[in-house]
Amino acid sequence: MGVTTESEGFAHLRSADPILGAILDQYGPDGLRDRRAGGQTEHYDALVRAIVGQQLSTKAAASIYGRLADRFGGRGPTPQEVLADDPEQLRAAAGLSRAKVTFLHSLAEHVINGSLELDKLDQLSDDAVIAELTAVKGIGVWSAHMFLMFHLERPDVLAVGDLGVRKAMMLAYGLEVMPDPATMEAIAASWSPHRTLACRYLWRSLDNEPA
Repeated sequence: MGVTTESEGFAHLRSADPILGAILDQYGPDGLRDRRAGGQTEHYDALVRAIVGQQLSTKAAASIYGRLADRFGGRGPTPQEVLADDPEQLRAAAGLSRAKVTFLHSLAEHVINGSLELDKLDQLSDDAVIAELTAVKGIGVWSAHMFLMFHLERPDVLAVGDLGVRKAMMLAYGLEVMPDPATMEAIAASWSPHRTLACRYLWRSLDNEPA
């Protein structure tokens, strides 16, 4: 988990893969949009936002998270506050689904009972972080990958479950269908240890694609 700069990653990816390199050249080293950060500095807040935002557009997720924060004085709730709140009132106030309220409860319970030790995540390997997070009901591999990429800022994460990355790979590499995880891993073998940056450029390459 060594620290590298984006400029080093850019140079590596351009030389490692001509197809991906063409995408990088199209947008340049400064051509990425801001990272998908939600403003959270604490792990728990970031995971709450990840649950709230599942299967929603960025705008809708921000709106619902804003309503959730409003319920707790303009900030994200603590685990204790989530469990103390009435589930139906919490759901109605924030515009959450019942499933997401259940997921928030699962996260809070895991934190309070110590089965998810948030302060240790920084020291764990990527695979160990994924294992810890996916033990929480409602946090899947995709959410764990996003947490690794944009909250922990791990440099070598390949988001194999992300539809955007899969579509971008299909288009860039002339595939007939969106690739499965094994195909994605094979294509991305030369990208390591900068697969997070590669994914960000793949997302960027979709900006001008028709919906």
